[in-house]
Amino acid sequence: MNKFPTGGVAERPFTEVMLAFRANFAAGSEVGAAACVYHQGKPVVDLWGGFADEASTDPWRADTLGVLASPTKSLVTGAALVLVDQGVLELDTPIAHYWPEFGVNGKDKITLRMVLSQRSGVVCLDHDPITREYLRTHTPIAEAIAAAKPEWEPDTAHGYHATTFGHLISELIRRRTGLTVGAFFSREIGKPLGLDCYIGLSDPETAHLAHMIECKAEELMTGADPGEIEELRDPTSLTYRATMASMSQDPADPTVEEPSYGGLASAQSLARYFASFIGEVDGFRLISPAVMRQIREVHSTGDCLVMLSPCTWGLGMQVADSPVFPAEVGLGTAFGFSGANGVFAFADPENELAFAYVPNAGSEVMGSMDDRIRRLTEAVYRSVKKSS
Repeated sequence: MNKFPTGGVAERPFTEVMLAFRANFAAGSEVGAAACVYHQGKPVVDLWGGFADEASTDPWRADTLGVLASPTKSLVTGAALVLVDQGVLELDTPIAHYWPEFGVNGKDKITLRMVLSQRSGVVCLDHDPITREYLRTHTPIAEAIAAAKPEWEPDTAHGYHATTFGHLISELIRRRTGLTVGAFFSREIGKPLGLDCYIGLSDPETAHLAHMIECKAEELMTGADPGEIEELRDPTSLTYRATMASMSQDPADPTVEEPSYGGLASAQSLARYFASFIGEVDGFRLISPAVMRQIREVHSTGDCLVMLSPCTWGLGMQVADSPVFPAEVGLGTAFGFSGANGVFAFADPENELAFAYVPNAGSEVMGSMDDRIRRLTEAVYRSVKKSS
């Protein structure tokens, strides 16, 4: 039985995306994967293929859910910006106004905008690391964040909030709505849009979950030789402290809310979600054009203090130009999120595009765009040019 795509459609002129998708399998780069494209608010590509398990016995399906890893933060961003649009949260009001306990140890002037643009400095929980039990109860993680100290003067530099981002914003949302981010996302975004996107899956027995094969980043987190990445050998480095020393090392549990890494989604639903940022999808638009424009504004650029590689951030999303989100493949007017496990999603209001790719074979590269993603993204933009 071959591993070529087993289902889906690609409308003209987007058939080139299907060819690129098949090329990834032909190159031996995939075990299982799905890709979806929305154009002008409608799905024009919906592809899936290969297998959801490493043993190649469980075929990937249209509704297969993959672990999002870092792009989970894009779900959190959307939830926060919905509340900004509603006036429930303000981007430039100190977080301590809503969460008084947060305003200690030099955090009294930190705003939601600083967190969304990776500039707050609150990136380490090594003083009280996340555990499985903490994830189940939420409150201890919020208390650890409230006790944390910024690793640099807030708003003077940027560094990836790898472990803290989702939890910090989740507590902020809980303070204003009574709901953690997973529950808020489900009620206010997931259900109205009809999404198979989750931060905490209440009944995993009813879902078809892909078995995610370890990517290079995950191998490092579980003790693999970091090679030339010396900082991951040094427990005193900011890279180590903000990642390995702060996160839970327990096996992932799909039932708990892990809003920095543990989201689940099908490619179809992830693309639909991103499409709702830039226009109506079956009558639902996530945020206003005014707030959407702020996502695209460059808030941080240059070398990241945590990951030690170039990255450019808008408001809660990556924007061009950087090795992981390069303008050269067509992304110059887009915003989105890349994951070290290969998951990639973006929206491009200028081209009325939304795209999502969810594989289970992790990326072999760190700090640059995976060839599989590059092949698909370039095909998407070539197709858009043909449609104009």
